Amino acid sequence: MAEPYLKIENVRKSFGQTTVVQDFNMAVERGEFISFLGPSGCGKTTVLRMVAGFEQPTSGSIRIGGKDVTNLKPNQRNIGMVFQAYALFPNMTVGQNIGFGLKVAGKSKAEIDKRVDEMLELISLPGFGDRYPYQLSGGQQQRIALARAVAPKPSVLLLDEPLSALDAKVRVSLRDQIRTIQRELGITTIFVTHDQEEALSISDRIVVMYGGKAEQVGTPFEIYNKPTTRFVANFVGTLNVLKGTVVDPASGQVKVGDNTVNLDRDLGARKAGDSVSLALRPEAVSLGRNDLRETSVAATISDVHFLGSVIRVRAKVGENSVSLDTFNDPSAPPPSAGSAAEISFARRDLMVLDD
Repeated sequence: MAEPYLKIENVRKSFGQTTVVQDFNMAVERGEFISFLGPSGCGKTTVLRMVAGFEQPTSGSIRIGGKDVTNLKPNQRNIGMVFQAYALFPNMTVGQNIGFGLKVAGKSKAEIDKRVDEMLELISLPGFGDRYPYQLSGGQQQRIALARAVAPKPSVLLLDEPLSALDAKVRVSLRDQIRTIQRELGITTIFVTHDQEEALSISDRIVVMYGGKAEQVGTPFEIYNKPTTRFVANFVGTLNVLKGTVVDPASGQVKVGDNTVNLDRDLGARKAGDSVSLALRPEAVSLGRNDLRETSVAATISDVHFLGSVIRVRAKVGENSVSLDTFNDPSAPPPSAGSAAEISFARRDLMVLDD
């Protein structure tokens, strides 16, 4: 079996007595787009910096294209890096910024000019070569930073929260462009973000990190729909958590408020009377009875927020609060706060969380 293009093996990083990354393993195939997702301080940027060579692992190894680069300097790794801050050279034109790495590599002026023109076309900014960074918007500057990183044809592209300084609309547009460029060039890419929507929308696989460890690695579909830990379930997407009491563990029967619900599986080692936490995504919940969602429970509407095409409803089920979204129907006004209602869901959509 061929070795992965980028292999991070048993990597640990400590600063003094504090360990910020522990036993981290990751195998990335050539051309894959991997996102490191997690809250601040989880170790995702430290892993990225170790791949780049800006930090040395305390232990473990990093291999790129079958070559051990663990102890190589950053300029010996053929890595492209895009930072959160644009980090463009203010005294250089756009063209000079993009061509900087090629100039350092000793390429001829003709080669540099040709590649700069290619990069400007790639990022949809043809004719911008003679401008200076201060003459560009934030989104344009970050596109220039991306072009500078990929111009020397790096083995691996590293993106350290490159969109966090931009406004929401520009962020969405630029993340799509980054993914399009990455696919077109086939560059193996690691993207660091704390924004779950970014990670879910553009990644081949996501590494959800917490406490210096990889909590779960999987496709966006797997991470969202099949979380393996309580942290992942809570961190990725909106989650309704229902507190209940086990009635019959063998048949998966649980009491939630005044309602009894049945799971589509047994409850393992849990016993009757044990507390249990059940989770539901908002999109798995319907207002009223639904033929496709066989479980219905009594609820009281607590909040209704009109958002245009979508109406966000929050309902109380016993002591539990459940959020759900329903499409706006001009012929059917939304329920009012305080009114009695039913909500429905399918047994298969209930997740059991470890306490």
